[in-house]
Amino acid sequence: MPDSAISADESLVLPDLLGTCAEAQKTVDAFVETARAKVAAMVSVDGRVSGGRLNEEQFAGHGLSWIVTYATGLRELLNWAERLDQSGQRGEIENLILQAAYGEYINQLRAGVAISQGEIVRPGDMGMSDADTAPMSMDAAGQLLAAGNTNKVRMRIAALIEEGEFGNPGYGDETLEMIADQFHRFADEQIIPHAHDWHRQDQLIPIAVIDQMSEMGVFGLTVPEEFGGHGMGKVAMCIVTEELSRGYIGVGSLGTRPEIACELIRLGGTEEQKIHWLPKIASGEILPTAVFTEPGTGSDLGSLKTRATLENGTYKVYGNKTWITHAARTDVMTLLARTNPEVPGYKGLSMFIAPKPRGSDENPFPADGMTGGEINVLGYRGMKEYEIAFDGFEIAPENLLGQQEGDGFKQLMATFESARIQTAARSVGVAQRAMELALQYATDRQQFGQAIYGFPRVAGKIAWMAVETMIARQLSYFAAREKDSDRRCDIEAGMAKLLAARVAWANADNGVQVHGGNGYAEEFEISRVLCDARILNIFEGAAEIQAHVIARGLLERRN
Repeated sequence: MPDSAISADESLVLPDLLGTCAEAQKTVDAFVETARAKVAAMVSVDGRVSGGRLNEEQFAGHGLSWIVTYATGLRELLNWAERLDQSGQRGEIENLILQAAYGEYINQLRAGVAISQGEIVRPGDMGMSDADTAPMSMDAAGQLLAAGNTNKVRMRIAALIEEGEFGNPGYGDETLEMIADQFHRFADEQIIPHAHDWHRQDQLIPIAVIDQMSEMGVFGLTVPEEFGGHGMGKVAMCIVTEELSRGYIGVGSLGTRPEIACELIRLGGTEEQKIHWLPKIASGEILPTAVFTEPGTGSDLGSLKTRATLENGTYKVYGNKTWITHAARTDVMTLLARTNPEVPGYKGLSMFIAPKPRGSDENPFPADGMTGGEINVLGYRGMKEYEIAFDGFEIAPENLLGQQEGDGFKQLMATFESARIQTAARSVGVAQRAMELALQYATDRQQFGQAIYGFPRVAGKIAWMAVETMIARQLSYFAAREKDSDRRCDIEAGMAKLLAARVAWANADNGVQVHGGNGYAEEFEISRVLCDARILNIFEGAAEIQAHVIARGLLERRN
């Protein structure tokens, strides 16, 4: 334990903390609105946002995305603290997490936000003047700026989390608490003891684990009860995904493909397709995979070239796909292909529910007209990544999603909110595990006659992990609640994914640093968590793409 944090010092918590943060939030929101207006002026032509101008001013636009993400994260953390206060559950650790978050993020907002390693966006980059930033140093914001995230505050947080209690997540619902406890124990007992060996030996997650997950209802969690699911919301999905990903990102991600497939079918399928496919996916009887990306296209789905042509009453698929997760050991593909080569861009794309035989390591793709191989990767190995070549692979016409050609991109877009919320939850789980490993190592490792957790630079890293993980968690739950309320939440889901992915990487990187040389050794779990965390800033929309989409949405919604 850090020496400076042995005894509680209640004076570290600012008087009327909730009121102070609420007043500071008004200042933060005004700061954001000023930035939005300045950036809008930079990227608009004749009063409308210009795609070309936004591309030219990406640094400013993406900076806007990040500062709005920070402001929203703070607001949701304050809402979290207020809900805990109303239920009598707001304690010292929750107070200090809230205080440190406001103190640090206000500092960064007024001075510069790191949007990646080596890229810091400052208010001036968004056209803001000293007069625009001055209020961030005054009144409640100035008070938090000075006293919110001090070394003493971090040391007290470090002392409070030493026993592994990182703050009340604030589920606010007995059912959600039971779900969290059930899956926390499952991760501790069935995943964590084995995950590092699966990674090091590059093994698929055992079918026995998948069968257990099926029995626990993971694959049908959000599927309506009428189609064999549990009919739960996206908040429950976040909690389950977070706990499973805390065990191993591969296990947490096993639910991603069923979530995408079921969302595609539920929103875009015919009644017959829903009745046929949803119960089978929800029960785990069949495992789906998502087949969207192509070599050289990345996020530019409008440039997809794989085609599906109707020949003698059957669709035949020709082309190449890549970065297909869990492609071999699955039974059905959600496959995006071009059905009308005469129509450029997104409008010529269609979505298929394409059955295929389950493969093995020896013969991953036994279907006619389909070949492929594994892509060796640094982490995220439990399902494996593949590239696939199609040469006449057949799909029955009744498996065209919605029985309408040309709707594929629109159907896929309808799933992006849920997919990004789930990726945010996966990131929170990885961030949580990195923090747990860092804390465990720091309290066990003895150097210079004491546990290294007694050194402020070590304890402070882990204390900040606790703060920022909670911000990411509450932002993810916020996006999930918006989705559950049937409100448009593409920006909110994007912000949750943007921040949570960065937090996962920061926690993992700092976790390795806490481990020292041992963190670089394959035998230590943190080395795997680092590899797993790195992908989160890339898939489901790379951070740069995500920031661009958020910026455009923020500016266009405003106008």
